[in-house]
Amino acid sequence: MRHNQSGRKLNRTAPHRKMLQRNLVTALFEHERIETTVIKAKEARSLAERLITYAKRGDLHARRQAARKVNDPAVLQKLFEEIGPRYAERPGGYTRIMRLSGARKGDGAEMAILELVDNTVRPKSLDTKKRQRARQILKAEEKAEAQAALVEAAEERAAAEEAVDEAADDAEAPEGDAEKPDKD
Repeated sequence: MRHNQSGRKLNRTAPHRKMLQRNLVTALFEHERIETTVIKAKEARSLAERLITYAKRGDLHARRQAARKVNDPAVLQKLFEEIGPRYAERPGGYTRIMRLSGARKGDGAEMAILELVDNTVRPKSLDTKKRQRARQILKAEEKAEAQAALVEAAEERAAAEEAVDEAADDAEAPEGDAEKPDKD
């Protein structure tokens, strides 16, 4: 019987399992969305939610507790400065697991996306051929407009330089030369 036995073994030794969970939550806080197996996502979710609760507290003890589980100091700083305040009013449920259709090719494992709720990262949408072509045409038009603007700016610059040169030539020519009598 498994009385008071929480967590899955994930077919790993205890140190390997702990490091796996640390790496998963570090990647989750760094990218705010990771793709992994459903079982690993379920395990990482509990640790991630606990760490976000520490970040909401924000005191030194909470930071030290979170530092034991987060591998990267920059990610720890992001956790306490960005992610914790973002969920200050939320009572829990900071993560979401979305199952992906289809299994992983190598071993048939069920895949899922583990992400922070209300994250700023948007999923990468797969473009259809029609959208790709429309985007290419739009880029080409923007490039042509930019080149036309550059040519127009160069022409304006050349016209301005000619005007400056003419003004300088007019200023260099003495006014008295036209009225000077010839000495014969």
